[in-house]
Amino acid sequence: MTGDAPDQAPSGGEKPDREARGKRPQKRSTRVEVNGWINLDKPVGVTSTQAVGRLKFLFNARKAGHAGTLDPLASGVLPVAFGEATKTVPIVQDGAKAYRFRVRWGEESATDDAEGEIVARSEKRPAAAEIEALLPRFVGLVQQTPPTFSAIKIDGARAYDLARVGESFEIASRPITVYRLALMSADANSAVLEAECGKGAYVRAIARDLGRALGCYGHVIELRRTRVGPFDAASAIPLDRLPDDNELMARALLPLQAGLAELPLLPIDRNGAATLRRGQSLLLRGASPHQGPAWAACFGTPVAFGAIEDGYFMSMRVFNTKE
Repeated sequence: MTGDAPDQAPSGGEKPDREARGKRPQKRSTRVEVNGWINLDKPVGVTSTQAVGRLKFLFNARKAGHAGTLDPLASGVLPVAFGEATKTVPIVQDGAKAYRFRVRWGEESATDDAEGEIVARSEKRPAAAEIEALLPRFVGLVQQTPPTFSAIKIDGARAYDLARVGESFEIASRPITVYRLALMSADANSAVLEAECGKGAYVRAIARDLGRALGCYGHVIELRRTRVGPFDAASAIPLDRLPDDNELMARALLPLQAGLAELPLLPIDRNGAATLRRGQSLLLRGASPHQGPAWAACFGTPVAFGAIEDGYFMSMRVFNTKE
């Protein structure tokens, strides 16, 4: 028996609040604050959301998110952010992305990959020289129509959701940047290519449009992402290696600033850090080191990221970190 008062009507004849009595005490979360990045090598057959969920469970983290969806049939670099690092996800997403992919000729699918129904066929097969001759057409600033099965929003709904229920709709083309597109190998029925693209580019659409231009149709049957911004495949950690290796988990967790590695660093003192944490712009003494995006750190600890303009550093997001 504890020292709590028994459940009885209070003095004065008032009855206890039924709603209050019916409420169960809320359980306190046992998750911990984790800040940083995992450069994950996502396997085929796992969605990006599932991969983030597994890492969140493994690290017992309160908050996690990823920088750029990979389809279940695709593998490769999936940067996963924890805690304060989630604030830098837009920076990483805006970075260049690189892919290695195989295109099967002779068939176009509804999804532009191996998952979809075949919607067009051709007996023609292109020679390697034909493929290489057309690649420059797809490099630079080009107009691209995203795949029907994509996350593009149409009147507030995802295109892939509309496509799955048979809705008819059109996706407008949009400008994208392809920095590099190279043929790596070719056989009678397929070709392996590498692409480096800017934000918003779809490799599946490149394969579809290349197949149409060659007059033979085509769709992606293998896709591996090898880079997202500052994260590359050479240092990516396979998902299946993490659960059984505590030492690897510790080494795999990169600092918050890993997501800011492609931005210039602005060192500031404690007074400057206090100014930014108050939400104020920071006047830079002397000549500004540069103009444009940057991140500020005080004795190595990230404070904020934003932009330098006209002698001021103006923060977009401030980190809840301590020196």
